[in-house]
Amino acid sequence: MDDERGQDDWANSRQNRLPSFTAVLSRKTRPPVDLFMFHIFMQREGAEDILDFWLDVEQHENLCQAYFEDVRKSGRSIKEDWPQYWDYVGQRGSIYGPVVGLHPEVAEAKTSPTSTGEMLSEQDKHNLAAVGDAEAGRRSTSPRPQTGLSEHTQVASASPNAAYDPPRSTTPFWLSGRTPTLFNLKRASRAPTVIPRSAPINRMDLIASAERIFYRYLSLAGNVANSNENHEIYIPPALRIHSFPLSSSQEPKTQTELSLMAQIPDIFHAQKEYCFQDMEQYAFPRFLCSKAFGNLTPISASVRLKLGLVILLIGLAGAFSLIFLDVHPKSKRFFLFIPFTFAITFLISYLYELDPILVFFGQSETIPFCTLTIREPYVWKLLLGRAIWVTILITAFVTALTLLFWAVPGRRL
Repeated sequence: MDDERGQDDWANSRQNRLPSFTAVLSRKTRPPVDLFMFHIFMQREGAEDILDFWLDVEQHENLCQAYFEDVRKSGRSIKEDWPQYWDYVGQRGSIYGPVVGLHPEVAEAKTSPTSTGEMLSEQDKHNLAAVGDAEAGRRSTSPRPQTGLSEHTQVASASPNAAYDPPRSTTPFWLSGRTPTLFNLKRASRAPTVIPRSAPINRMDLIASAERIFYRYLSLAGNVANSNENHEIYIPPALRIHSFPLSSSQEPKTQTELSLMAQIPDIFHAQKEYCFQDMEQYAFPRFLCSKAFGNLTPISASVRLKLGLVILLIGLAGAFSLIFLDVHPKSKRFFLFIPFTFAITFLISYLYELDPILVFFGQSETIPFCTLTIREPYVWKLLLGRAIWVTILITAFVTALTLLFWAVPGRRL
C-alpha cells in the first residue's frame, strides 16, 4: 500500500515540477531530460568524462554490493568471508553497512581515503568540508574553461603498473567519439543498466573494476599511455588518489596488500560525491535550461540564424522591388508574407533555441537535426507554452512587416 502511494506521489510530482539531478541519474525521468540526453549534453560541452566516472563508480559500487549479497546468500557472514574488510568497516564505516550487517550508526560513519592505503585524519575531514567552498571561489574568481567540468590536473603516480592499458569504459551511456551519430544514440539507448555475470563475483573482480577506473580517470600515467584518449578528470587535492598498488593479475598475499584490498569497495565514494555535487551545481542547471525551455541544439540554432538572415534579405529585396517598380495590382505584395514567415520563424527560433513546429509534433533535438519524442509531462507543458508564445511573436512580426510594405505607396524609379 505504501509502495503504491509512493508511486502515485512520484507520478503526481512529475506533472508539476522539473526533475532533480538524482532522479535523472537514477533513470527515473523521460526524454528530453533523461540520463541519455544529459550524457549527450555533457559530451557536447566536452565534459562527459566526469559523468562517465560517476557512472563507472556507480557500477563498481553495484558490483561490490552484488559480491556482498552473494556472500550473504551463501550462508556465510562478511566477518567470516572477508575479515580484513570487516575490521576496516568496523573502524571507518561503509556505504554497504546495511548489506554487510553493520549497525546503522556505524554504517553512516563512512569516510574515504585521500590515497590508497591512507585514511583521512580528523583535520583532513575539516579540510574536506572546505573543498566545496574553495572550488566555488576558484570558479567565481576565474572563468571556467570551455570544457566545463573536465578540467585536467597533473596527478603524480608512482604505481608500478604505469604502463597498464585499461580497457574502454563499459558505462551504458558511453558514446564513442566527440560527435554522436544516430546509430550510437540508438545503440546506447538499448544498453543494459545491470551488471551481466555468469559466475559469482570474487574479490579479484572488485580489484579489476577499481583498477580500471583509477587508470582511466585518475592516473596521469594511465592517460599518458593512452594519449589519444585522455579521460583524466579534475579532483581537488584533498581527494586525489595518487597510486594504485594492487593488481588484478596477482592476488594479494601480504598483510599490507590484504589491508589495502579491504578499502576497494569504498575507495572512490568521496570522489563520486564530489563529481555529483559539481555536475549538480554547474552542468545540470544548464542542461535543464537547454532541454526544458528549448528543443534545439546550438548547431541547429545557428543554422536557423543564417538561413533566417538570408531569407530575410531576399524578402526585403523583393519588397523594395515591388515598391520601386510600382507593381500592380498592389495586392501582390501580400505574397511577401511567405519569405517573411520563414525568415522570422528561423530568427525567433534561434533567439529562443526553440522550434515551435517541432514542439507541436512533440519532438526535441538530440543531436543536430535528429529528434526524439518528448515524454516528460512537465517539460512538455513548459515547451508547449513557450511554443505558443513564440508562434504569437512570429505571427505578430510577419503581419507587421507584410502590412508595412503593403501600405507603402509605390513609386517607379
